[in-house]
Amino acid sequence: MAKTHTREKRKKGLNSHFRHHRTLDTVKKKSRPKTFSTEDAAKAWAEKNKLKAADYTLEKAKKDKRFKVVLKEKK
Repeated sequence: MAKTHTREKRKKGLNSHFRHHRTLDTVKKKSRPKTFSTEDAAKAWAEKNKLKAADYTLEKAKKDKRFKVVLKEKK
C-alpha cells in the first residue's frame, strides 16, 4: 500500500512517524467545549447561540487563563 502523505496525517490528527493503513479512515476526534479568554466573551457567545444560563456552565480551562462553555445534559 502507498505511503500516506504527511499533510493528510496532519488533517486526521495522526502521528507522522507511523503508517496508518488500517486506521486512516476510522479516526474521529471528539468535539471539545468552546473556550474563551474572558467570561464576558463566553456569555456573549452563549447569548448569540440562544443558550439560556440554565443550559450551560462556565468552567476554567488551560491553567485558569481561559473559560470553557460546557453544555449540560438534557434529561
